[in-house]
Amino acid sequence: MEAGSAMAHGYVTRAGVDEGAGGWRATARTYALLPLRIFLGVTFVYAGLDKLTDSAFFHASGTGSIGELMHGVRDSAAIPALVDLALKSPSGFGYAIALGELAVGIGTLLGLFGRLAALGGALISLSLWLTVSWRTTPYYYGNDLAYLMAWLPLVLAGTPLLSADAFLARRRRLRTP
Repeated sequence: MEAGSAMAHGYVTRAGVDEGAGGWRATARTYALLPLRIFLGVTFVYAGLDKLTDSAFFHASGTGSIGELMHGVRDSAAIPALVDLALKSPSGFGYAIALGELAVGIGTLLGLFGRLAALGGALISLSLWLTVSWRTTPYYYGNDLAYLMAWLPLVLAGTPLLSADAFLARRRRLRTP
């Protein structure tokens, strides 16, 4: 064992490398949610734009339409009433999902109203899991449940780092006498 090292939990630690306020572990904890935030933000922006630029998606019927998708999953959904609600206006539901995904993605990437954006992402993922991917077997093949779980840390923690929320909080603190 090197001089200046200490044994902790079966591995060697070096002061200043992985301990203390400036160590790599503290840095890793500080930035731990940033990759998740970037992934979810980019994915939801992409999903929203993909829907908005697909000429067939917003139709009530036809190949690749939201209407066809909803009719296809209606009988296998955990909550068929959600699908029935979407089928009242497939085009309106399609726009709501696409614009919701876009707003959630942008809010998450910018860190603007981060908890609210994450909650929106979690609700979109929950609704898709309960309708579109409910009958996926085994359950881990369906991605909507995984997205729902991925949103939860951001719902709890918000976007406190490299975000508009952090910038606005800092401005409020500076203005407070």
